[in-house]
Amino acid sequence: MRSPLLVILAGGASSRLWPLEEKSLIKFMGRPLLSIQLERYYQLGLDEAVIVANPENEGMIRTLAGSVPGMAVEIVVQPEPKGMGDALLQLRGTLRRGGNRALYITQVHDLTDVLLHERMLTAYQSGEALSYLAGYRVTEYFPGGYMVLGDGGQITDIVEKPGAGNEPSDLVSIVAHIHGDAALLLDAIEAEYARDVPTDDHYERAMARLMGSHRFQAVTYEGPWRAIKYPWHVLDVMQWMLAQIDGPQIAPDVQIEDGVLIKGNVVIESGARLFHGATVVGPAYIGPGAIVGNGALVRESMIGARSVVGYGTEVARSYLGEGVHTHVCQALDSILDDGVNLSASCTTANLRIDQGPVKSTIKGERISSGRDKLGLIAGKRAFIGVNVMTMPGVKIGRDSEIGPTTVVSEDVPDATRVWVEQVIRRKARIEQGAS
Repeated sequence: MRSPLLVILAGGASSRLWPLEEKSLIKFMGRPLLSIQLERYYQLGLDEAVIVANPENEGMIRTLAGSVPGMAVEIVVQPEPKGMGDALLQLRGTLRRGGNRALYITQVHDLTDVLLHERMLTAYQSGEALSYLAGYRVTEYFPGGYMVLGDGGQITDIVEKPGAGNEPSDLVSIVAHIHGDAALLLDAIEAEYARDVPTDDHYERAMARLMGSHRFQAVTYEGPWRAIKYPWHVLDVMQWMLAQIDGPQIAPDVQIEDGVLIKGNVVIESGARLFHGATVVGPAYIGPGAIVGNGALVRESMIGARSVVGYGTEVARSYLGEGVHTHVCQALDSILDDGVNLSASCTTANLRIDQGPVKSTIKGERISSGRDKLGLIAGKRAFIGVNVMTMPGVKIGRDSEIGPTTVVSEDVPDATRVWVEQVIRRKARIEQGAS
């Protein structure tokens, strides 16, 4: 049986990820997420893929399309973010050239154990159903689409966010779907667009209609699942990938001075330098050309290429992109994108006084991060001056500047300068002869 055509959806808008940028290009262990995903699928035997991009990320994705030798990758563009159904309709040209075939639909920002994909491909090879959908088994309410199941794991419907206590099963749908007949699926999606229903769930409605006449089979999965939807999810994926480091891996040319302490599972890439008194506690990743300065501490973190963890700095459970600079400061449970400068004596507060879940503002709405510790999230090239303190869950936009001694208690937009105004008043003169 011919392997299904892999379809990676990477064209959706990333507005909820601000101040971070394109999900596909976020680097983990020094590699863009898209490259990591392509390699994993190739190792499973999927050697043909179509990536659905958008006009903004098309060029960047094209540069990564050839990152896995032996894998044939085509890029198609979804002109506007009109939902998953519209994204899949962009495959029409590909199918006209290559003929009708099965599709394996995934999302670039969903990460699971390879066991799920192995189960999906095994189920597909059985030929028992038209389509196979991954069902993630949950033990408490999750705000997603729940499968309605019939005999033998047949899916008869999917109910979106039914509310706690109203779940039709304990299986939540993950976007890991194999459809045995691409033309049939796309025809059903086009029929839903023809109905002119205002919601953008055309793909889900098309599947619901097909379930009435064809067998859809649930493929259960109980392993790890990490999805990047909000910026703090980068920390979840980081922690998951760090946990997979198997023993210390230190490049031969790494410069390690006397008095450096390295504990646990760490990866230290070529050209990195660790100065006297530095400590690295695993699991941790130190990228190529990075510096860990005198007396600095890195623990359970990723440090990107050419970044500097300067003298006396503590970086704990944090993600530092490429070219980040820090000095005598603290980055705790934080995300600092490429080129961020965190100046001397800066502190990223990461814990609420009541120790409750840290909230953050997403598109004007305060939502819980689900994390009891969350520090600063700073976009590319943000410059944060000396003695700045940021409150838990605050975000600072790209190219913004925070002046010295500022307390940042709310989000700062892109390209914005925030300064504490200094007021200087001349002291009143004491009258001569006054007692």
